[in-house]
Amino acid sequence: MKRALMIMAAVAAVSAPAMADEALAKSKNCMACHAVDKKLVGPAYKDVAKKYAGDAKAADKLAEKIVKGGSGVWGAIPMPANTQVNAADAKKLATWVLGLK
Repeated sequence: MKRALMIMAAVAAVSAPAMADEALAKSKNCMACHAVDKKLVGPAYKDVAKKYAGDAKAADKLAEKIVKGGSGVWGAIPMPANTQVNAADAKKLATWVLGLK
C-alpha cells in the first residue's frame, strides 16, 4: 500500500508540470488555434516539437513568435501577435510545447 502511494505521488509530480502548462496555454487562448496532437488553424504542438527537436535555440525562437507572431513557417495563415502573453509565460509555453512527444 505504501509503495503504491509513493508511485502515485511520483506520477502526479511528473504529470503536474505538463498539466500546468497546458492550463497556461488554455488560459492564454492558444488552444483556440492549436491542439496537442492535431492541426487546427495552426500546427499541432507535437508537430512543432518534432520540427524543432535538437535546436538549442528553439525555446527562445518560439517564445518570441508567441509574443510577436509570425508567418511562413507553417503555411499561408499567419500567427497573430499575442500581447496578452508576457515573456516568461511565452518561454514556459515554448518549453512545454518542445517537450511534447
